[in-house]
Amino acid sequence: MDSFLEEVNQQIDGVPLQRCFHCRKCTAGCPLASAMDLKPNELIKRIQRGQRREVLGSAAIWLCASCETCTTRCPNQVDIARMMDALRQMALAAGGAAREKNIQAFHSAFLGSIRKSGRINETAMMVSYKLQSKDYFSDMVMGLGMFAKGKLSPFAPKTKNLAAVRRIFEQTKPAGR
Repeated sequence: MDSFLEEVNQQIDGVPLQRCFHCRKCTAGCPLASAMDLKPNELIKRIQRGQRREVLGSAAIWLCASCETCTTRCPNQVDIARMMDALRQMALAAGGAAREKNIQAFHSAFLGSIRKSGRINETAMMVSYKLQSKDYFSDMVMGLGMFAKGKLSPFAPKTKNLAAVRRIFEQTKPAGR
């Protein structure tokens, strides 16, 4: 790969990041921008400059909620939410760790739930997250209240074509895993 920019563009497989002219609409609409060390438009600028270590080591890629507000607001249709997903996967593949406490555990539990059943099973995902983060009791009262009100189900939602979901995970698995 010639450059970090080309590598990221290949991962997002859409509108190239060169189309970004830094209007900052993505950052203005981001509900988590105030908590990020690098705002979405700053991440793109650093990618364009080839600053791999700074980008993959940033807290911002882990704080992104993938709400797609940034992507919707972009006048050039750059898929910033997909870029954030790609950057998280690149950071993991490079052996990087999230600076934000337990975000990597949540990311792993989230993807594990989808990989297993094709959909999010909140109960199983939270059990996996709690075991990985070793944060067993911090929100137990809230969780029990959600169960009591029927907001959490012990049963996983069904996916019609689980084989297709598993094929997606297999096809997108990084080399060597």
